[in-house]
Amino acid sequence: MSDLYLSRIRSWFLSSPPAEWALQRLRSALIGALSQGPIPRHVAFEMDGNRRYARSHKIETIEGHSLGFEALARVLEVCYRCGVKVVTVYAFSLENFHRPKYEVDGLMQLAKVKLEQLIQHGELLDRYGASVRVLGRLDLIPPDVLEVVERAVATTQDNTECVLNICFPYTSREEMTTAIRTTVEVYSTTPRPHSTPFSQNRITQKILSKQGGSSNPLESISESPSPSPSSSPSLLHSDDQDDAVSTATTLHSDSTAVKNGGDQEETVAIYPNVETITSDTIEKHLYTAGCPPLDIFVRTSGVERLSDFMLWQCHQDTHIFFLKCFWPEFDLWNFLPVLVEWQWRQKQKARDETPRKRVKQA
Repeated sequence: MSDLYLSRIRSWFLSSPPAEWALQRLRSALIGALSQGPIPRHVAFEMDGNRRYARSHKIETIEGHSLGFEALARVLEVCYRCGVKVVTVYAFSLENFHRPKYEVDGLMQLAKVKLEQLIQHGELLDRYGASVRVLGRLDLIPPDVLEVVERAVATTQDNTECVLNICFPYTSREEMTTAIRTTVEVYSTTPRPHSTPFSQNRITQKILSKQGGSSNPLESISESPSPSPSSSPSLLHSDDQDDAVSTATTLHSDSTAVKNGGDQEETVAIYPNVETITSDTIEKHLYTAGCPPLDIFVRTSGVERLSDFMLWQCHQDTHIFFLKCFWPEFDLWNFLPVLVEWQWRQKQKARDETPRKRVKQA
């Protein structure tokens, strides 16, 4: 008996009314129990195995991808009901453009159809207040697909409880490159305007104010003795430090002179110091800016690598799970062990940190 035949029998049995009712009650009970423990705020899924699932079940490749989108709907339901705030999925890699053209075109049209369905029947997203964000090189998306993408984002933009990040088309290296490029642009083209006295009249008035003043500025200057090197610091009192221009100050090429009561002030453009760039600075310009840290990373199909997905977001506390099942097969029963193990690790971490806190308090 073939795997496809067994799969169809299983699907028929699970779709029967008694089985559906029993499974629905069991799912609700399990999700309710999981919700009582710690819940990850951000979960990422690398939806891998659609093509291999299609080959193993002797169906068209595009049908495998279509079943993958149905699996996504099931997983979103579980995540949002448990209390997960952000779900990020890898829908299309920039590397996928190297696949046969018929497959790329099919994936684009499939994405268009599924997003249109999401707009027309968006009960799931509306029920949990989830907004759609599409992350990646939107300039590479065909115009007809891009129009649907923009409509899906606009339709859900008022939902503020949860987020669905769809990476399409995306690679993590491209995301980091874009973030660094944006940071460089901000630090090199966004000066903070600052007016600094830099005119001869202003300098003369400052010198006169220190010498008691004179009706003829030139005469006072000519009659006053030249300051010695030892006395020159007295000419730059602490009250006049605002008139000093640091040699490290960068003058913008478009700096302009401003007249003010006969005194000429020069506008100096002061750029942010590059030494202030940190990982947080880069993170603010990532596609996922504003999202909580990544708690769980899941990849299906048994492949144990990240494949250029969420490389920056995976940090020291991200728990990575590589599962054997293909993505179209993924559901609560595959995700349940992941959540249970993550919750157990969180409790272990809390227990390990408790003695340290007691030592510090002592």
